[in-house]
Amino acid sequence: MNKIKIRKLVTLSLLCALSLIIFTVESMIPPIVPIQGVKLGLANVITLFLILTADKKSAAAVLLVRIVLAAVFAGQAISFLYSLCGGMLAFSAMCAAEKLLNGKPVWFISLVGAVFHNIGQISAACVLMTWAVVYYLPFLLISGCITGILTGLLTSFTIEKMDKAGLLQPFKDVFNKE
Repeated sequence: MNKIKIRKLVTLSLLCALSLIIFTVESMIPPIVPIQGVKLGLANVITLFLILTADKKSAAAVLLVRIVLAAVFAGQAISFLYSLCGGMLAFSAMCAAEKLLNGKPVWFISLVGAVFHNIGQISAACVLMTWAVVYYLPFLLISGCITGILTGLLTSFTIEKMDKAGLLQPFKDVFNKE
């Protein structure tokens, strides 16, 4: 294995660990609103960061590993299915939005991801439970828009600060991203 591949693997491992830590800490925060399932989605900052600065394959790998490990740590198989459906649909939508919009504005790409994440989760719930959960979708979409924008702004801020500090280019070099 050459140095670049090792650096890439180590970088992805660290980002996966960071994503899982963020997910775990966020799960300890009391609900912000009294609506079941509404979360900030801060771990998605890592996914969006990788979509924008690395390659899509790496971003997907980190997302999938986080979803699997979060389900293992949380011990809930049903939440794994919801997260998987929502996460993969959100990932696909963010990749498409990033390509169509050339990566800008980041907050909008994140908003698209949040909306599709909620659609994926509700779709899974409709299949696994009942179609009645579709009435829950408008509440999730409103909260998803708000949290999606916040997550996007946080991702944009992170990229900007890393670039100013000279940390973004070495990161991009590992992933051969211009």
